[in-house]
Amino acid sequence: MVTTQRNRLLDLTRLTSRAGRPLTGVDRVEFAYLTHMLRHGPLWGLVRTSLGYVLLDAVGCAAFRDKVLSGDWGPADRLSRIKRGLDPMRAHAESDLRRICTARCLPLRLSPMLRRHLPPGITYVNTGHTNLTDRVLSALRSIGARVSVFVHDTIPLDVPQYQRLGTVEKFRHFLTRAAESADLIICNSHQTETDLGRHLAEDRVPPTISAPLGLDLTQPTVAPQGPWTTPYFVTLGTIEPRKNHALLLDLWDDIPDAHLLICGSRGWENHAVFDRLDTRPPRVHELPGLDDGQVAALLQRSAGLLFPSFAEGYGLPPVEAAALGAPVLVNDLPIYREVLGDIPVYANVSDRYLWRKEINRMAADHPSDQTRAEQAQRFAPPTWEAHFKAVLTLT
Repeated sequence: MVTTQRNRLLDLTRLTSRAGRPLTGVDRVEFAYLTHMLRHGPLWGLVRTSLGYVLLDAVGCAAFRDKVLSGDWGPADRLSRIKRGLDPMRAHAESDLRRICTARCLPLRLSPMLRRHLPPGITYVNTGHTNLTDRVLSALRSIGARVSVFVHDTIPLDVPQYQRLGTVEKFRHFLTRAAESADLIICNSHQTETDLGRHLAEDRVPPTISAPLGLDLTQPTVAPQGPWTTPYFVTLGTIEPRKNHALLLDLWDDIPDAHLLICGSRGWENHAVFDRLDTRPPRVHELPGLDDGQVAALLQRSAGLLFPSFAEGYGLPPVEAAALGAPVLVNDLPIYREVLGDIPVYANVSDRYLWRKEINRMAADHPSDQTRAEQAQRFAPPTWEAHFKAVLTLT
């Protein structure tokens, strides 16, 4: 694939802040942009650290990508050790950034640093919903940069009752700055593009493009062993209120014999669900910290993925499960119909009778390997090649 060779500045602040943690969906997008743009440079990277800003050239960006991929961060330097309250893994990551960067500066010196090192008219790309601050935008204007911002969803404004304290207003400010300052807003779906229009006045919506996310399908490795038996179901994602694990816990006594594997770490503001999990309900197993290959191996042999989330911007787990040929049961959300078509079984989460009925049916109809292979062949997931072909002609 050939793309225009433009100078680009990719914001890598989110990936830095996630050092040492499993990558979320938004993290994976930032990582995909880093990987692709390294092949279609010239590329620079910008990171806001706890002590200021660092600027990476293409060599530094490649070294940073290798660190994210391997998790092999170097020792914390003196500056990180004297910064109080800094997460230990982030301290290691920021120390490595200072070792590999082309330049670094205190916040007040950001504009001079960018003017000194970057070519005029560079395109700044922000995919992480972070670091789109007035200071950064002012510094970018000083070098005549174009600004492209990825908006993954408008969930904080659509379902504020499922958000952490303070995140709704923070996201509102982010969206306002994007609308006022971006030359292009990138959306992962027509649904997100539509949602964006609902929250912004018509005269404040910059040009937008909708480009489905590609799928980096992980090859299954070895599934973890435990006290579960076949049939078992998988639900995947952070245990937070929006993901609606409570529905599955409410239903599970009425799902005879089947086991439920909850793959994901505990999140926030979900104490009632945590309390229920702490009682070790029968045939329910909490499995945090699995890598992608282990999750893929579990999905491949499961009776299906259960995904009763109240709201999703894209929802990668159902896409990944469908690509593996696993049956999928999801809440009836427009984004799934856009991305997955008639592949999943749709059931509104308000209809508990239908969820119970479909889970029991899926448990009884545990698919064979041949059926899974045929199912996987029915679904052609979106590709990163198509995504970047659409996006990078405009950024």
